[in-house]
Amino acid sequence: MNIFEKMKGHTQSPPRVGSSEVVWSWIGAFLGIALVGSFQSLVVDPIDRNLLIGSFGATAVLVYGAIRSPLAQPRNVLGGHVLSAVVGVLSFQIAGDITWLAAALAVSTAIALMHITKTLHPPGGATALIAVIGGDSIHNLGYFYALIPVGLGAILLLAVALVVNNMAGKRRYPEFWL
Repeated sequence: MNIFEKMKGHTQSPPRVGSSEVVWSWIGAFLGIALVGSFQSLVVDPIDRNLLIGSFGATAVLVYGAIRSPLAQPRNVLGGHVLSAVVGVLSFQIAGDITWLAAALAVSTAIALMHITKTLHPPGGATALIAVIGGDSIHNLGYFYALIPVGLGAILLLAVALVVNNMAGKRRYPEFWL
């Protein structure tokens, strides 16, 4: 099969989820992002830190909207974010003077490390990229970025996912821990 044949795809998109899934996904995402945002306002803002980062929006899609996906499991969410954050900070320290090189190094290395450690979580790529392009407020955190906002924010999103996803009758989360 040549490259153009492969680009055609080979199956159909999955069926639409039921309205109950839509509602529970919405409730989980609303509560999860609201918890991280309100925690930032009440606890983190006074110490001049940021807790709400863009990659958490993508994590919310997975942990509330695709809860059975292997990419949405706690090991992947926490491990993928924290490892990618460390890789992003290291990449900025090594090649931060050349932004495009540091960005490419951060995302590609984060993917490789998540594969090796079985923690693949797509928003981790964004977490690594934010460490490079996030500006002085992120750069000044150094490796602390992996703990706050990344680690703490991921834990808060997981806590909401454990409660909300198990409140619905047909939902069960997680599929696995380790």
